Order: sequence, then structure tokens, then C-alpha cells
Amino acid sequence: MITQLQEDACVVLIGMAGAGKTTVGEALAKHLNWAFMDTDRLIEAVYGARLQTVTDSMDKESFLDLEAGIITSLRVRRSVLATGGSVIYRESSMRYLSSLGTLVYLDTPLPVLLKRIAAAPDRGLAIGTGQSIEDLFWEREPLYRQWADISVQTENMGLEECVSAICRRLACYEMDHA
Repeated sequence: MITQLQEDACVVLIGMAGAGKTTVGEALAKHLNWAFMDTDRLIEAVYGARLQTVTDSMDKESFLDLEAGIITSLRVRRSVLATGGSVIYRESSMRYLSSLGTLVYLDTPLPVLLKRIAAAPDRGLAIGTGQSIEDLFWEREPLYRQWADISVQTENMGLEECVSAICRRLACYEMDHA
């Protein structure tokens, strides 16, 4: 499916931790000459602490409620948003993000995610007691697919290839980037 990118809308990146939402989001925003926002960094700014510290300070459900409150308070346009992987758990967050623009799922295979997460273990995962990353993947993956307007398989793609693939799907190459 190709979606026409609205001039005043947002592009919202969803996917698991390690999918590359922040890296791809920054590059996509630069390509579009739009603002970039990482909602995990926003939570860190609100709490004045690293995301891992925030997630460790509360149970999973409390964190998800906190995240939903911050997400639904955003008033942005012409922005690329990189969301936390757990945003998918709150329907209110997903409905709100859908109202802002196109939801793009960065579909990344589990082995790639495991390698990336192992390289940055303090990334602030919203994970339940006794849950593994594999459990999270299999729990979240159908939800990402359900909400996504567009899915981009990122395996074997470099950063520029991923940005180009998203832009092709959004039909945004014709936009004036100046």
C-alpha cells in the first residue's frame, strides 16, 4: 500500500526495541526537513532520569499508563516520531498516534533484535517479571502489524535504504524538502 504523505501530518515509527526507530527516524526527519522526536527521550526529559531508571521505578502497567499520558499530550505536526516499543499496549496511545499521521512498522527479525538489545542492555524495556525478550516479541508483533499503515522489513537494509523504502511507500520524494 502506498500512502500519500500529508504536508501537516506526522510519520510515526513503531516496532520493537532495537528495530532502529531512533536512527531511522532521525535520518527520515532530516530527509523530509521535518522535526524529530523520540518519545523515550521525552519521558527521560519529563522525569530527569534515564528510561531504564524510570521503568525500574514502577511496575509495567504503571509505566504503560505514564507513557500513554505523555503520548496523548503531544501536539505536533510535520514531525517524525520514534516511539517506545511498548506504546503498542495502550489503545489510547495508538488511536492518538494514528490521528497524527502514518504509522510505519519497522519489521525487524527476532535474531537481529536480540543482538542489538544485547549490545545496549540499558535501553529501558517495559518488560514484565519473568518475561523474556522473545516473549515480548511474540506478544507485540501482531499488535504492530494490526496498527501499522505501512510495514518495512529492515533486514539486510542500510539506513539510507530504509529511509528510501519508507519514502517510496509514503510517496514523499515529490515533496519540496526546502
